[in-house]
Amino acid sequence: MARAELTADLVGRPAPAARRARAGGGLAAILTSPLVLGLALPVLLALVWEAAAALGLTSRRLMPPPSTIFATLFKLAANGDLWEHIWITTWRVAVGFVIGTIAGTLVGAAAGYSGLTRRLVDPTLQGLRAVPSIAWVPLFILWLGIFEESKVALIAVGVFFPVYLGVMGEILSVDRKIVEVGRVFRLSGPALVRRILLPAILPAYILALRAGLGLGWMFVVAAEFMGASQGLGYLLVDGQQLGKPDQIIASILVFAVLGKLTDALLVAATRPFLRWKDGYAPAG
Repeated sequence: MARAELTADLVGRPAPAARRARAGGGLAAILTSPLVLGLALPVLLALVWEAAAALGLTSRRLMPPPSTIFATLFKLAANGDLWEHIWITTWRVAVGFVIGTIAGTLVGAAAGYSGLTRRLVDPTLQGLRAVPSIAWVPLFILWLGIFEESKVALIAVGVFFPVYLGVMGEILSVDRKIVEVGRVFRLSGPALVRRILLPAILPAYILALRAGLGLGWMFVVAAEFMGASQGLGYLLVDGQQLGKPDQIIASILVFAVLGKLTDALLVAATRPFLRWKDGYAPAG
């Protein structure tokens, strides 16, 4: 073995033992990668579900197995309907997310920076935050009609509140000593916000954006109940009216995948802004 390793070293190739260790390490790295670990639980649940349906432990009509659900997804994708529904739902969420983020950031910053503004607007907004999403539907239909404006407005409302709370709450929790240092250096109001408050609230702000994005995906379902003829919410209603549980579950799965993908994109887009943050990194 030593002679083989010596020969391999002389010719510049890794020894057999080294190759085996490297191959084992590569396999271990693949098995412990975030993608594989993240898919492990859904795949396991799908296999158990499929086995339960095959053994007759569940009703295939009311709880169709994953094979039937994926067949439905493939059929919808093959005729192009699925992509149209995904596109229109994603567009609604994107526009509502942008509007809700801008409004929540501006109002939250004003309420956090100014005590008078906070005392004026926060009690009202806290009361409105408790209103269920579906309760806004008849009002928005009356005001904006049943077309895109009312749907986008409802999604923007869902995004607004977590962003507003995140910005206002984090500004109020900024260390007073840091703010006093800025005032000692005679920073103006805008300079204080730009150089001290914004960096201090940035990590919490990104978490608030993620929470707002998640609520945007939840509110779009209520939005697409408002007379929509396209969208994943429409697929849910259509599956319920026609008694198609496979279509309902397929729509829910697409919602879950889109929500995860957009959240990952948001995290990736904001990661460069948090490189300075030296936070706790759990082992394993």
